[in-house]
Amino acid sequence: MRMRRLLIISLVFTIAVGCSNESAATSRPSPTARVAESLPPDASIVPGGCAVTHVYKGHEPSWLDSAGAHNNPTGLPYVLDVQQTAAGFIFGYPLRAGHPTDRANKVLWVVRFPRNASPLDINGELSGANAPAVHVTQPADSGPGEIYPSIVDVPQPGCWRFDLSWSVHHAAVYLVYQ
Repeated sequence: MRMRRLLIISLVFTIAVGCSNESAATSRPSPTARVAESLPPDASIVPGGCAVTHVYKGHEPSWLDSAGAHNNPTGLPYVLDVQQTAAGFIFGYPLRAGHPTDRANKVLWVVRFPRNASPLDINGELSGANAPAVHVTQPADSGPGEIYPSIVDVPQPGCWRFDLSWSVHHAAVYLVYQ
C-alpha cells in the first residue's frame, strides 16, 4: 500500500513538472519563431538568411499583400523584419557585394504602416562591425501601395544589418551579400 502511494505521488509530481516546463517553453517563442508562425502555410524558408532574418518564398502574410496594394512581385524571395513592419522582395537574389553589372541588388521594400510622404532611410553596416557603413534614401514617390524600390550595394560580402526608418516607424533586417 505504501509503495502504491509513493508511486502515485511520484506520477503526479512528474506530470505537474512536465506541464509546468512545457508551458514555460511554449510561452516565449523566439522572434524568428513568431515570424514563422504568422506565415501562410505555403510559404517556406529558403537558404540565405542571417542573424534573425530568414529568407522566405511563397505566399506572403496578408498585411504584406495589403501594404503592397495586392501588386507584390510573385516568385521572388523576401525577408520580413521580426516585428513584421517591413519586408523586402529581393530581385537580385542572391545579393552580391560591390556593384554587380550583370544584375542589380534590387530590393523592393514594402512597409506595413503609411509612408505619410516621408522617404525611407536605409542604414546598413556589416554585422559585428561599425564600418563600413552604407546609407541610401528612397523617396516616397512609388506606387501602388506602401513601397520603396531601391538598389542597395555594399562594399564587402557578409551578413549586413539594415535599419529602415520612414515617417515615425522603424524596422531592421539582415541580408547576406556574397
